[in-house]
Amino acid sequence: MTKQTGPDLFGNNEPQGDLFGGVPAEPEWKPNPDKVRGRLERILAEARAAETMPWDWSQQNLYKTIFPQMAGLLPEEEAAQYCFQFEQEWERLKAA
Repeated sequence: MTKQTGPDLFGNNEPQGDLFGGVPAEPEWKPNPDKVRGRLERILAEARAAETMPWDWSQQNLYKTIFPQMAGLLPEEEAAQYCFQFEQEWERLKAA
């Protein structure tokens, strides 16, 4: 199909606008550091209170994945400290 260069058959000589009015920019999501810390602290508290692994296989996989990701939302040094504490508890519980 070729591009029409002559006048519009319907008398409209203005270019066609965007059908959907453009795509609005998505608002940037920023985590609440206090909520992140609270969640990390709850997971650590649960691990510290346990004598053996308190989580089933599914929860273990979940926490092993999301704990470092959530910690990564905090400042680097703080994230490293949370991850270190989690790994210590994880190893203790695996050995129990």
